[in-house]
Amino acid sequence: MRVAIAQISPVFLDRARTSDKIVASIGQAAQQGARLVCFGESLLSAYPLWLSPAGGARFNDEIHKELHRQYLNASVCIEDGDLDEICEAARGHGVWVVLGISERPRDRGGHTIYCSAVVIDHCGTIRSVHRKLMPTYEERLAWGIGDGAGLVTHRVGSMTLGALNCWENWLPLARAALHAQGEDLHVALWPGCERLTRDITRFVALEGRSFVISACALIREQDLPTDLAARDRIVRPGEVIYDGGSCICAPDGSWVVEPVVGREELIVADLDPDCVGRERQNLDISGHYARPDVLRLIVDRTRQSSLRSPGPSGGTGEGLG
Repeated sequence: MRVAIAQISPVFLDRARTSDKIVASIGQAAQQGARLVCFGESLLSAYPLWLSPAGGARFNDEIHKELHRQYLNASVCIEDGDLDEICEAARGHGVWVVLGISERPRDRGGHTIYCSAVVIDHCGTIRSVHRKLMPTYEERLAWGIGDGAGLVTHRVGSMTLGALNCWENWLPLARAALHAQGEDLHVALWPGCERLTRDITRFVALEGRSFVISACALIREQDLPTDLAARDRIVRPGEVIYDGGSCICAPDGSWVVEPVVGREELIVADLDPDCVGRERQNLDISGHYARPDVLRLIVDRTRQSSLRSPGPSGGTGEGLG
């Protein structure tokens, strides 16, 4: 199966123009025969990189109130159709898409942002939205805590795809939830840093005996708008904040594509599903090497909502879906 990573920079806090770049990348990947196109964490419309350098932990800070307002306006409300153009591109080109978004969902009131990995199929249908289980460190100042509703896999051709956001790829039980569903093609979404991707990409591949795609973005000083609040505190002239690091590893831990650093690039590679069967001969962690009589995982896939209303029969139904 031919896959692609679009290692691109966002048009920072500009949903429409970033969507245009994503649609263009989908078209370019499809022209090269890719069946799956992957993008970095919260690419649409921004990773909240201002939190640490601008002192995001200061309570009731006017600068961070303004940045939050801008971030809300740039974020994705799926219910409002903000992904329609991208879904149409997936359908038009007949490709699957894994995309990182800053999601502003109405089922949580519409003013909290979640770091979400969206899977769109070749018919343009959104198949799953996985909200990051636990934002990392200062990310908790910008993103809400997700749930297990998106911990699912999808059959893409002869392979089974799953996806996790950034540091939740380090969570053994999150990985195990996908392994148990037959995952053999894992997509790890990152804001973009070779230091983060090089070691874990190989580790996850060797653990799961799966192909692993680490999809990254690229964010440089030149990518930040000149009128961004506290810009001079967030970035230095000429600084590369996130340098990419997109890569692909085979089930035996060998590189299909070593980390690509410092440039925007459409990375295309061919994956041979037979490699999975060969490597699982001696380790299939949810199959012959599992002991469900001793160790089992329970996953709650309920979509967390702020409102539950009585169902038609008087029971409890989920609100605002």
